[in-house]
Amino acid sequence: MGAASSVGIVGGGQLAWMLAEAARRRGVELHVQTPGAHDPAVALGASVVQADVRDVQATRELASRCSAISFENEWVDLEGLAPLASDGVCFLPNLDALGPLVCKRSQRELLNRFNLPSPAWFPLQQVNEPEDPSADEHDQADEQEQAKAEEPPLLPQGFAYPLMAKAASGGYDGKGTAVLRSDADLEDLLQRVDPQTWIVEEFVSFELELAVVAARDQSGDVVCLPVVQTHQHQQVCDWVFAPFEASHALQQSVRNMAASLLTSLNYVGVLSIEFFYGPRGLMINELAPRTHNSGHYSIEACDQSQFDLQLSCVAGERVAEPALVAPGALMVNLLGFEERNGDDPAAQYHDQRQALTNLADAHLHWYGKAGSSVGRKLGHVTVLLRQSDPEARRQEAMQRLDQVRQIWPLPPAQAV
Repeated sequence: MGAASSVGIVGGGQLAWMLAEAARRRGVELHVQTPGAHDPAVALGASVVQADVRDVQATRELASRCSAISFENEWVDLEGLAPLASDGVCFLPNLDALGPLVCKRSQRELLNRFNLPSPAWFPLQQVNEPEDPSADEHDQADEQEQAKAEEPPLLPQGFAYPLMAKAASGGYDGKGTAVLRSDADLEDLLQRVDPQTWIVEEFVSFELELAVVAARDQSGDVVCLPVVQTHQHQQVCDWVFAPFEASHALQQSVRNMAASLLTSLNYVGVLSIEFFYGPRGLMINELAPRTHNSGHYSIEACDQSQFDLQLSCVAGERVAEPALVAPGALMVNLLGFEERNGDDPAAQYHDQRQALTNLADAHLHWYGKAGSSVGRKLGHVTVLLRQSDPEARRQEAMQRLDQVRQIWPLPPAQAV
């Protein structure tokens, strides 16, 4: 390994668990900060600081055990960690680079600043936002405010239903989102949430959803995993098909956007970018400053996984361009389809897991989470594809998806 053979990770879920697997293969000590004694990464960590991921003193203890610290997710207490960075604790990505990425509002502001294509948006608080009155106009403004309170909400100019509302931070896998189809939906949302903590976006018409995982090392070199197609079920990633048969121009556009973001932020580490692709071309949907569900296929399908890239960046190694070691891959998320809260994780869905393992060219990853709620990510299976022709490979992927679905059905629809 390079400069740092001992790495810390804040978080102990499935992403940290897969990072820990990669660390073991590479002979790297991975120290974990996570609250649960039975969280997935605990069993593989060289040591564990058992504490909430936002416990700054626990992170200081983690720092004493390793050379550099990375993060499993973007729910980072930047203000709390700033004194540790001032004391010399090495965070990668660094806190300044993370700053614009830890909430959706600052992400949108960043993309606008860089003139990168993304959905039009506005802060929810902008609905019916009054102009600042002068001192002589306060009484008149109060009367206007009372009148406005009795009127339906007024969208900013240029926006029309349907719209997509999102919590600026904390939302994931469809949580913290709401589709707005009418004034009534908007009024209901305004009653339920703090408008200052939500944004509203245009409802984008798209044909496909794409994604890429990019990485930038400490020397400034940028590499990308292949562009993939993702498919959602009830706003949770259902499957990922790699590689997407993109034109050279599209691939170059993706790489240029990734390099622009990583370099401008002086970002070191792995960054995941989700795209809408349709009549208006590529449009950035969301950014994730970490490894990502859309990159899990790389564990078996590439000569370097997204977790290898993360370790290389944090450890001070130069990164090389990853390459596929198979013609393609299909990754399918295993979402809980029954409530099994009392089950031993090792026994959950035993028959289904065994059947998946028996499929040709299939690689099962079971996260070992306690409990199985409907729609919860419990694991994933990656099936390597053998067809070289792009059209034949896509047909093969859909046939293999049918095989997986016969064993592991999608969860039932849940009431919103």
